[in-house]
Amino acid sequence: MEEIMKMSGPVPKNFDADNADNLEDIEKQFAVKAVRHLETYWAILEKVKGSSLRLTKMDDDIYEHLKSEFPDLDPAATINEDEMKSKTGKERWRKFMMAYDNKVDDYNFGTMLRTSPKVEYEQDTTIFVPRMQFYAIEIARNKAGLNDWIYEKANDAKKP
Repeated sequence: MEEIMKMSGPVPKNFDADNADNLEDIEKQFAVKAVRHLETYWAILEKVKGSSLRLTKMDDDIYEHLKSEFPDLDPAATINEDEMKSKTGKERWRKFMMAYDNKVDDYNFGTMLRTSPKVEYEQDTTIFVPRMQFYAIEIARNKAGLNDWIYEKANDAKKP
């Protein structure tokens, strides 16, 4: 959104985002960027074990913050999207994410997240989330070695 705003200039003072029409071309641009992000991330996981991957310069801080704000979050568990996107879930995640405003680029830009570290990106196993949720959950999964199977699968396929 920030990139589009930079291209289009300042927001008019009387603009009401809650009642604005969705422009199909803008939605398509968001979708393309989200798909490119997931394809790039998957390609990286095929080349580098998740357990040795850093997604941001702040991975350790993000991980510690996630553990303190969401102590019951199990990175191996399947995400309950309804719980995550409930009123309470949204409030908790928004508070978490706002700590990264002006610290992590595109922290609130939408992207795709697998509901479980045990599955690939597919229609029934992928949800749309803000980038900071993706970072937090994928950093936790990587630190736990839960994405290493992707590297191993890709490299087993290359063996004769």
